Amino acid sequence: MVFLLILLLLAAAAGVLGAVLKITLVLVLSLVFTLVLLAWIGAWYAKRRLRAFQRDLEIRADQQRRRRDAYDVDPDRGSRGLHD
Repeated sequence: MVFLLILLLLAAAAGVLGAVLKITLVLVLSLVFTLVLLAWIGAWYAKRRLRAFQRDLEIRADQQRRRRDAYDVDPDRGSRGLHD
């Protein structure tokens, strides 16, 4: 921290403090923009993968329900599957 203060004092003494602050602002804003963009991309990808997982889960549940209904063995009504 003291090192940064010394650098700022040297920049002020040399008359380039404005340029140093502008460069610092550009670097900080670039870093913030990059982090926000990466967070947005990560959230979009996670949402996309979650929707794909839910869709696959629903497809598997539907397939299992259809198989269960196709080969259901009910003791009261008899078999409704292949072995009637």
